[in-house]
Amino acid sequence: MKLKTKIHLYSILLMLVILTVTNIGIYFVFEKMGHRTEYYQMLVRAKELTTSLSQMNEEKDARTIIIAHVPANGAIRIVDDRGKTIVTTQSELGLTEGNFVINPKERYTIGSFNEIKTMAITVPAIWTNGEVVHIEVLQVMEELEASLRLLKLILFGVTIVAMVLIVVGLSITLGRIVIQPIEKLMKTMSDSRRLGTYEKISISAKGKDELSQMGRTFNDMMEQLEQNYKKQEQFVSNASHELKTPLTVIESYSRLLSRQGFDNRAVAEEAVNAIISESVRMKEMIAQMLSLAKNNEKLTFEFAETEVRSVVEKVVQPMRQAYARDFTIEGEGPIELRTDENQLKQLLFILLDNARKYSEREIKTIIRSNEDSVEISVMDYGQGIPEQHLPHIFDRFYRVDEDRNRKTGGSGLGLAIAKEIATGLGAQLKIESIVGMGTTIRIIIPKK
Repeated sequence: MKLKTKIHLYSILLMLVILTVTNIGIYFVFEKMGHRTEYYQMLVRAKELTTSLSQMNEEKDARTIIIAHVPANGAIRIVDDRGKTIVTTQSELGLTEGNFVINPKERYTIGSFNEIKTMAITVPAIWTNGEVVHIEVLQVMEELEASLRLLKLILFGVTIVAMVLIVVGLSITLGRIVIQPIEKLMKTMSDSRRLGTYEKISISAKGKDELSQMGRTFNDMMEQLEQNYKKQEQFVSNASHELKTPLTVIESYSRLLSRQGFDNRAVAEEAVNAIISESVRMKEMIAQMLSLAKNNEKLTFEFAETEVRSVVEKVVQPMRQAYARDFTIEGEGPIELRTDENQLKQLLFILLDNARKYSEREIKTIIRSNEDSVEISVMDYGQGIPEQHLPHIFDRFYRVDEDRNRKTGGSGLGLAIAKEIATGLGAQLKIESIVGMGTTIRIIIPKK
């Protein structure tokens, strides 16, 4: 069953139930009010009769008064305390003793006479001989029954008209407000799948309802998918290009080694060294690619209270040993910060290794604690980066100088990985560089 049919069916059933319950409630309220009106009218008539009887001394005169007070469509009966009927008068109804039974526990009694509802009440009075009697008044509610029948017809007609309008209104409303946007969304999704594109749906900027939000969410999702696809396509293209170069070098030197290496030791040494160098570079590049893919798939961080200076020292010490370079640490300590120690170490390793590659002098790591953040700066005194390259320095495979990267073995992935880690830590990476003087990359980690 289609969504439109389901909404139609359930909405119509719901509205039918609501209208039915409402109409039944209206009918019974009107009936109750009619009964109450009849009751008060009969009570006034009975009290007037009681007043008149209290002024009579003879039974004959009392009968005359009773006849004068008989309702047009009713009857009056005088009953003593023993239940014996003293006087009975009626209009042309044909009532008998069995037709005229009153429940003394209720204010009024509803019965039936000739399939028409009747109402009966009883009030005490003083008879001509001084005894207490009961005046029983009966009224056939013919006019009220006619009004209730008319009310039934009106409510039934209103229900039919309302249901027709609801059915028509639902068709138009569902078509324009609910079904049409959904069908447009389905068509867009189908076109995207068929054409292999990332189609978006047009949405009114003023729309604030859930369907408009759904459309905006869909458009955002398609835009993100398109961006991710382009990034993936660019990543694969760049990776293919980057891997092609070392493979070409390895193949070229392997052929050279095959042709001349067995006879010429210098050629053999050059070829072997080149093959080893390119193999190592390719191995590092693949490891970095895998790291990027892992980070994109799932970044996991475990935050805990960490002493920043000790983390920096744990990173700097093995760098000194491995490269026999001058790595120095300046700044305050100890500094407590809630962060992921392992990921922070990885971030510092990348930045320090990057500084080592492009600088022959010492590498400084400076730690500062501000009011709301901790700042770790990695400073080198290398050749620096031209200003126009700074906005792209964290892009994957971005190269400032191809020849420089070939000499240092860079792959253009290290800073991209650093950016991923910094984002996961909730930190900012800011880079400052002056050509010929060096580069400083600052890690700004918020304390909260």
